[in-house]
Amino acid sequence: MGTTTRHRAVARTIAAIGVVSLVAACADNGGAGGGGDAGNYPDQNITIVVPFSAGGPTDTVTRMIADPMAKQLGGKIVIQNVEGAGGTVGAGEVARAEPDGYTVLMHHIGMSTAPALYKNLGYKPVEDFETVGLVTEVPMTIVARKDFAPATLPDLVSHVKANADKVTLANAGIGAASHLCGLLFQEAAGVKLQEVPYEGTGPALTDLVGGQVDFMCDQTTNTSGQISAGKVKAYAVTTPERVKSLPDLPTTAEAGLPQLQVSVWHGLYVPADTPEEIVQKLSEALKAALADQAVIDQMAKLGTAPVPAEDATPQAHRAHLEEQLGTWSKIIADAGVGVS
Repeated sequence: MGTTTRHRAVARTIAAIGVVSLVAACADNGGAGGGGDAGNYPDQNITIVVPFSAGGPTDTVTRMIADPMAKQLGGKIVIQNVEGAGGTVGAGEVARAEPDGYTVLMHHIGMSTAPALYKNLGYKPVEDFETVGLVTEVPMTIVARKDFAPATLPDLVSHVKANADKVTLANAGIGAASHLCGLLFQEAAGVKLQEVPYEGTGPALTDLVGGQVDFMCDQTTNTSGQISAGKVKAYAVTTPERVKSLPDLPTTAEAGLPQLQVSVWHGLYVPADTPEEIVQKLSEALKAALADQAVIDQMAKLGTAPVPAEDATPQAHRAHLEEQLGTWSKIIADAGVGVS
Protein backbone atom coordinates (compact mmCIF):
# COMPACT_ATOMS: atom_id res chain seq x y z
CA MET A 1 0.00 0.00 0.00
CA GLY A 2 1.25 3.51 -0.75
CA THR A 3 2.66 5.85 1.92
CA THR A 4 0.33 8.66 0.88
CA THR A 5 -2.82 6.58 1.16
CA ARG A 6 -1.72 5.25 4.56
CA HIS A 7 -1.19 8.81 5.83
CA ARG A 8 -4.65 9.80 4.61
CA ALA A 9 -6.23 6.83 6.37
CA VAL A 10 -4.42 7.60 9.64
CA ALA A 11 -5.40 11.28 9.46
CA ARG A 12 -9.05 10.38 9.00
CA THR A 13 -8.97 8.03 11.96
CA ILE A 14 -7.29 10.54 14.26
CA ALA A 15 -9.92 13.16 13.40
CA ALA A 16 -12.73 10.73 14.10
CA ILE A 17 -11.76 8.92 17.29
CA GLY A 18 -8.62 10.46 18.73
CA VAL A 19 -5.05 9.34 19.24
CA VAL A 20 -5.67 6.97 22.16
CA SER A 21 -8.37 5.06 20.28
CA LEU A 22 -6.16 4.98 17.21
CA VAL A 23 -3.40 3.22 19.12
CA ALA A 24 -5.87 0.65 20.38
CA ALA A 25 -7.32 0.13 16.92
CA CYS A 26 -3.89 -0.34 15.40
CA ALA A 27 -3.04 -2.87 18.07
CA ASP A 28 -6.24 -4.81 17.35
CA ASN A 29 -5.54 -4.81 13.60
CA GLY A 30 -1.84 -5.53 13.73
CA GLY A 31 -1.02 -1.88 12.91
CA ALA A 32 -2.79 -1.96 9.56
CA GLY A 33 -4.46 1.17 8.16
CA GLY A 34 -7.94 1.37 6.70
CA GLY A 35 -11.47 1.53 8.02
CA GLY A 36 -14.41 -0.78 8.43
CA ASP A 37 -15.39 -3.37 11.04
CA ALA A 38 -14.33 -6.67 9.49
CA GLY A 39 -16.21 -8.68 12.11
CA ASN A 40 -19.60 -7.16 11.21
CA TYR A 41 -18.92 -6.76 7.50
CA PRO A 42 -21.14 -6.20 5.65
CA ASP A 43 -23.70 -4.27 7.69
CA GLN A 44 -24.78 -1.99 4.83
CA ASN A 45 -25.11 -2.17 1.04
CA ILE A 46 -21.98 -2.83 -1.00
CA THR A 47 -21.61 -0.85 -4.23
CA ILE A 48 -19.77 -2.37 -7.17
CA VAL A 49 -18.70 0.40 -9.53
CA VAL A 50 -18.63 -0.58 -13.20
CA PRO A 51 -16.63 2.08 -15.07
CA PHE A 52 -18.50 1.46 -18.32
CA SER A 53 -22.05 1.78 -19.64
CA ALA A 54 -24.93 -0.42 -18.52
CA GLY A 55 -25.49 -3.35 -20.84
CA GLY A 56 -21.84 -3.54 -21.91
CA PRO A 57 -19.62 -6.61 -21.45
CA THR A 58 -18.14 -5.62 -18.07
CA ASP A 59 -21.56 -4.66 -16.76
CA THR A 60 -22.94 -8.02 -17.91
CA VAL A 61 -20.22 -9.97 -16.09
CA THR A 62 -20.76 -7.90 -12.94
CA ARG A 63 -24.48 -8.54 -12.87
CA MET A 64 -23.87 -12.28 -13.25
CA ILE A 65 -21.88 -12.51 -10.03
CA ALA A 66 -23.49 -9.78 -7.91
CA ASP A 67 -26.39 -11.77 -6.46
CA PRO A 68 -24.39 -14.94 -5.68
CA MET A 69 -21.72 -12.79 -4.00
CA ALA A 70 -24.35 -10.94 -1.97
CA LYS A 71 -25.88 -14.25 -0.88
CA GLN A 72 -22.50 -15.51 0.31
CA LEU A 73 -21.78 -12.25 2.16
CA GLY A 74 -25.24 -12.03 3.70
CA GLY A 75 -25.81 -8.49 2.39
CA LYS A 76 -26.95 -6.58 -0.68
CA ILE A 77 -24.89 -5.47 -3.66
CA VAL A 78 -25.81 -2.42 -5.73
CA ILE A 79 -24.25 -1.86 -9.16
CA GLN A 80 -23.33 1.68 -10.18
CA ASN A 81 -22.24 2.54 -13.73
CA VAL A 82 -19.75 5.43 -13.80
CA GLU A 83 -18.74 5.97 -17.42
CA GLY A 84 -15.97 8.07 -18.92
CA ALA A 85 -12.42 8.14 -20.26
CA GLY A 86 -12.02 4.44 -20.96
CA GLY A 87 -12.97 3.39 -17.44
CA THR A 88 -10.63 5.78 -15.66
CA VAL A 89 -13.36 8.00 -14.19
CA GLY A 90 -15.01 5.16 -12.29
CA ALA A 91 -11.69 3.63 -11.28
CA GLY A 92 -10.53 6.99 -9.94
CA GLU A 93 -13.65 7.32 -7.80
CA VAL A 94 -13.02 3.93 -6.22
CA ALA A 95 -9.35 4.73 -5.62
CA ARG A 96 -10.45 7.77 -3.58
CA ALA A 97 -13.26 5.98 -1.72
CA GLU A 98 -13.15 4.99 1.94
CA PRO A 99 -11.20 1.74 2.37
CA ASP A 100 -14.02 -0.02 4.19
CA GLY A 101 -15.08 -2.66 1.67
CA TYR A 102 -18.33 -0.95 0.72
CA THR A 103 -17.04 0.46 -2.57
CA VAL A 104 -15.73 -2.18 -4.98
CA LEU A 105 -14.51 -1.84 -8.56
CA MET A 106 -15.05 -4.29 -11.40
CA HIS A 107 -12.57 -3.53 -14.15
CA HIS A 108 -11.18 -5.33 -17.15
CA ILE A 109 -7.87 -5.35 -19.01
CA GLY A 110 -8.06 -1.54 -19.10
CA MET A 111 -6.70 -1.46 -15.55
CA SER A 112 -3.35 -2.58 -16.97
CA THR A 113 -3.37 -0.30 -20.01
CA ALA A 114 -4.48 2.99 -18.46
CA PRO A 115 -1.03 4.07 -17.15
CA ALA A 116 0.41 3.83 -20.66
CA LEU A 117 -2.59 5.49 -22.31
CA TYR A 118 -3.20 8.39 -19.91
CA LYS A 119 -0.37 10.72 -18.92
CA ASN A 120 -2.41 12.32 -16.12
CA LEU A 121 -4.19 9.26 -14.81
CA GLY A 122 -4.70 10.37 -11.21
CA TYR A 123 -4.22 6.91 -9.66
CA LYS A 124 -1.78 4.00 -9.72
CA PRO A 125 -3.29 0.54 -10.33
CA VAL A 126 -0.92 -1.30 -7.99
CA GLU A 127 -0.39 1.25 -5.22
CA ASP A 128 -3.92 2.66 -4.92
CA PHE A 129 -5.90 -0.59 -4.97
CA GLU A 130 -6.07 -3.93 -3.23
CA THR A 131 -6.79 -6.80 -5.62
CA VAL A 132 -9.64 -9.14 -4.69
CA GLY A 133 -9.52 -11.77 -7.43
CA LEU A 134 -9.80 -12.43 -11.15
CA VAL A 135 -13.28 -13.20 -12.49
CA THR A 136 -13.16 -14.34 -16.12
CA GLU A 137 -11.25 -14.03 -19.38
CA VAL A 138 -13.55 -13.14 -22.27
CA PRO A 139 -12.59 -13.85 -25.90
CA MET A 140 -12.87 -11.09 -28.49
CA THR A 141 -14.57 -11.44 -31.85
CA ILE A 142 -14.01 -9.56 -35.09
CA VAL A 143 -17.42 -8.57 -36.41
CA ALA A 144 -18.75 -6.32 -39.18
CA ARG A 145 -22.02 -4.91 -40.43
CA LYS A 146 -23.86 -7.80 -42.07
CA ASP A 147 -23.63 -6.34 -45.59
CA PHE A 148 -19.88 -5.62 -45.41
CA ALA A 149 -18.24 -7.02 -48.57
CA PRO A 150 -15.35 -9.16 -47.17
CA ALA A 151 -16.46 -12.77 -46.60
CA THR A 152 -13.50 -14.13 -44.60
CA LEU A 153 -10.76 -12.76 -42.36
CA PRO A 154 -8.15 -12.84 -45.17
CA ASP A 155 -10.67 -10.99 -47.36
CA LEU A 156 -11.14 -8.43 -44.58
CA VAL A 157 -7.39 -7.83 -44.28
CA SER A 158 -7.05 -7.38 -48.05
CA HIS A 159 -10.07 -5.08 -48.17
CA VAL A 160 -8.95 -2.76 -45.37
CA LYS A 161 -5.45 -2.51 -46.84
CA ALA A 162 -6.90 -1.44 -50.18
CA ASN A 163 -9.42 0.95 -48.62
CA ALA A 164 -7.68 2.20 -45.48
CA ASP A 165 -8.93 5.76 -45.93
CA LYS A 166 -12.55 4.63 -46.31
CA VAL A 167 -13.03 1.77 -43.85
CA THR A 168 -14.27 2.68 -40.36
CA LEU A 169 -13.19 0.74 -37.27
CA ALA A 170 -15.46 1.33 -34.29
CA ASN A 171 -14.51 1.08 -30.63
CA ALA A 172 -15.96 1.92 -27.22
CA GLY A 173 -13.46 4.71 -26.52
CA ILE A 174 -9.76 5.14 -25.81
CA GLY A 175 -8.56 2.35 -23.52
CA ALA A 176 -11.65 0.19 -23.96
CA ALA A 177 -11.12 -3.48 -24.79
CA SER A 178 -12.47 -2.93 -28.29
CA HIS A 179 -9.93 -0.14 -28.81
CA LEU A 180 -7.03 -2.34 -27.65
CA CYS A 181 -8.13 -5.23 -29.85
CA GLY A 182 -8.46 -2.81 -32.76
CA LEU A 183 -4.88 -1.65 -32.22
CA LEU A 184 -3.67 -5.23 -32.31
CA PHE A 185 -5.68 -5.93 -35.47
CA GLN A 186 -4.12 -2.96 -37.25
CA GLU A 187 -0.66 -4.02 -36.12
CA ALA A 188 -1.19 -7.61 -37.26
CA ALA A 189 -2.71 -6.53 -40.59
CA GLY A 190 -0.08 -3.85 -41.17
CA VAL A 191 -2.57 -1.06 -41.75
CA LYS A 192 -3.70 2.21 -40.15
CA LEU A 193 -7.47 2.73 -40.21
CA GLN A 194 -9.97 5.47 -39.48
CA GLU A 195 -11.13 4.76 -35.94
CA VAL A 196 -14.53 5.83 -34.64
CA PRO A 197 -14.65 6.01 -30.83
CA TYR A 198 -17.97 5.80 -28.95
CA GLU A 199 -19.00 6.37 -25.35
CA GLY A 200 -19.36 2.70 -24.56
CA THR A 201 -19.65 -0.64 -26.31
CA GLY A 202 -23.45 -0.55 -26.51
CA PRO A 203 -23.66 2.50 -28.81
CA ALA A 204 -20.78 1.19 -30.95
CA LEU A 205 -22.43 -2.18 -31.51
CA THR A 206 -25.79 -0.52 -32.14
CA ASP A 207 -24.29 1.56 -34.94
CA LEU A 208 -22.50 -1.50 -36.32
CA VAL A 209 -25.79 -3.41 -36.49
CA GLY A 210 -27.37 -0.33 -38.07
CA GLY A 211 -24.66 -0.13 -40.72
CA GLN A 212 -23.22 3.25 -39.68
CA VAL A 213 -19.70 1.80 -39.19
CA ASP A 214 -17.92 -1.07 -40.92
CA PHE A 215 -16.38 -3.36 -38.31
CA MET A 216 -15.00 -3.68 -34.79
CA CYS A 217 -13.53 -6.03 -32.21
CA ASP A 218 -15.78 -6.80 -29.26
CA GLN A 219 -16.17 -9.33 -26.47
CA THR A 220 -18.25 -12.49 -26.91
CA THR A 221 -20.35 -11.41 -23.93
CA ASN A 222 -21.59 -8.60 -26.16
CA THR A 223 -21.55 -10.15 -29.64
CA SER A 224 -22.67 -13.79 -29.23
CA GLY A 225 -26.36 -12.94 -29.44
CA GLN A 226 -25.89 -10.64 -32.43
CA ILE A 227 -23.80 -13.27 -34.25
CA SER A 228 -26.28 -16.07 -33.57
CA ALA A 229 -29.17 -13.86 -34.72
CA GLY A 230 -27.36 -13.00 -37.96
CA LYS A 231 -27.37 -9.27 -37.20
CA VAL A 232 -23.60 -8.95 -37.77
CA LYS A 233 -21.02 -10.75 -39.90
CA ALA A 234 -18.42 -12.59 -37.81
CA TYR A 235 -14.90 -13.35 -39.01
CA ALA A 236 -12.98 -14.90 -36.13
CA VAL A 237 -12.48 -15.28 -32.40
CA THR A 238 -9.20 -14.01 -30.95
CA THR A 239 -8.29 -17.03 -28.79
CA PRO A 240 -6.19 -20.15 -29.46
CA GLU A 241 -9.29 -22.38 -29.37
CA ARG A 242 -12.80 -21.99 -30.74
CA VAL A 243 -15.58 -20.81 -28.44
CA LYS A 244 -18.13 -23.51 -27.58
CA SER A 245 -21.09 -21.15 -27.97
CA LEU A 246 -19.86 -20.18 -31.48
CA PRO A 247 -18.48 -23.49 -32.80
CA ASP A 248 -18.50 -22.45 -36.47
CA LEU A 249 -16.43 -19.31 -35.88
CA PRO A 250 -12.74 -19.93 -36.64
CA THR A 251 -9.89 -18.67 -34.50
CA THR A 252 -7.68 -15.90 -35.86
CA ALA A 253 -4.89 -18.46 -36.23
CA GLU A 254 -7.12 -20.75 -38.29
CA ALA A 255 -8.24 -17.78 -40.37
CA GLY A 256 -4.72 -16.65 -41.23
CA LEU A 257 -3.94 -13.98 -38.62
CA PRO A 258 -2.16 -15.85 -35.79
CA GLN A 259 -0.55 -12.65 -34.47
CA LEU A 260 -3.93 -11.40 -33.29
CA GLN A 261 -4.67 -13.15 -30.01
CA VAL A 262 -6.21 -11.35 -27.06
CA SER A 263 -8.75 -12.01 -24.33
CA VAL A 264 -10.23 -9.55 -21.88
CA TRP A 265 -9.70 -10.43 -18.24
CA HIS A 266 -11.85 -8.95 -15.48
CA GLY A 267 -11.09 -8.51 -11.79
CA LEU A 268 -12.44 -6.98 -8.58
CA TYR A 269 -10.64 -4.23 -6.64
CA VAL A 270 -11.08 -2.22 -3.45
CA PRO A 271 -9.23 0.93 -2.33
CA ALA A 272 -5.74 0.54 -0.85
CA ASP A 273 -5.67 0.05 2.93
CA THR A 274 -8.92 -1.92 3.00
CA PRO A 275 -8.51 -4.37 5.94
CA GLU A 276 -7.19 -7.74 4.87
CA GLU A 277 -10.09 -9.55 6.57
CA ILE A 278 -12.58 -7.68 4.38
CA VAL A 279 -10.57 -8.35 1.22
CA GLN A 280 -10.59 -12.04 2.08
CA LYS A 281 -14.36 -12.04 2.68
CA LEU A 282 -14.90 -10.48 -0.72
CA SER A 283 -12.53 -12.98 -2.33
CA GLU A 284 -14.33 -15.93 -0.74
CA ALA A 285 -17.67 -14.53 -1.92
CA LEU A 286 -16.24 -14.19 -5.43
CA LYS A 287 -15.09 -17.82 -5.40
CA ALA A 288 -18.56 -18.92 -4.30
CA ALA A 289 -20.18 -16.91 -7.10
CA LEU A 290 -17.84 -18.35 -9.73
CA ALA A 291 -18.67 -21.88 -8.55
CA ASP A 292 -22.42 -21.21 -8.83
CA GLN A 293 -23.86 -23.37 -11.63
CA ALA A 294 -26.16 -20.60 -12.83
CA VAL A 295 -23.16 -18.28 -13.27
CA ILE A 296 -21.22 -21.00 -15.09
CA ASP A 297 -24.15 -21.61 -17.44
CA GLN A 298 -24.70 -17.89 -18.10
CA MET A 299 -21.04 -17.35 -18.93
CA ALA A 300 -20.96 -20.40 -21.21
CA LYS A 301 -23.82 -18.99 -23.28
CA LEU A 302 -21.73 -15.86 -23.82
CA GLY A 303 -18.56 -17.68 -24.81
CA THR A 304 -16.62 -17.45 -21.57
CA ALA A 305 -16.13 -19.22 -18.23
CA PRO A 306 -15.15 -18.39 -14.64
CA VAL A 307 -11.46 -18.46 -13.81
CA PRO A 308 -10.20 -21.40 -11.71
CA ALA A 309 -10.62 -20.90 -7.94
CA GLU A 310 -6.88 -20.39 -7.48
CA ASP A 311 -7.04 -17.32 -9.73
CA ALA A 312 -9.92 -15.72 -7.82
CA THR A 313 -7.49 -14.70 -5.08
CA PRO A 314 -5.82 -11.38 -4.23
CA GLN A 315 -2.36 -12.85 -4.77
CA ALA A 316 -3.01 -14.36 -8.22
CA HIS A 317 -4.86 -11.23 -9.31
CA ARG A 318 -2.02 -8.90 -8.26
CA ALA A 319 0.60 -11.02 -10.03
CA HIS A 320 -1.47 -10.99 -13.23
CA LEU A 321 -2.05 -7.23 -13.03
CA GLU A 322 1.67 -6.53 -12.64
CA GLU A 323 2.55 -8.81 -15.55
CA GLN A 324 -0.08 -7.20 -17.79
CA LEU A 325 1.08 -3.67 -16.93
CA GLY A 326 4.49 -4.55 -18.36
CA THR A 327 3.08 -6.23 -21.46
CA TRP A 328 0.69 -3.47 -22.48
CA SER A 329 3.05 -0.57 -21.79
CA LYS A 330 5.25 -1.77 -24.68
CA ILE A 331 2.36 -2.51 -27.05
CA ILE A 332 0.81 0.92 -26.49
CA ALA A 333 4.14 2.72 -26.77
CA ASP A 334 4.85 0.95 -30.06
CA ALA A 335 1.39 1.91 -31.34
CA GLY A 336 2.04 5.54 -30.48
CA VAL A 337 -1.37 6.19 -28.92
CA GLY A 338 -2.28 7.96 -25.73
CA VAL A 339 -4.18 10.77 -24.07
CA SER A 340 -2.42 13.81 -22.61
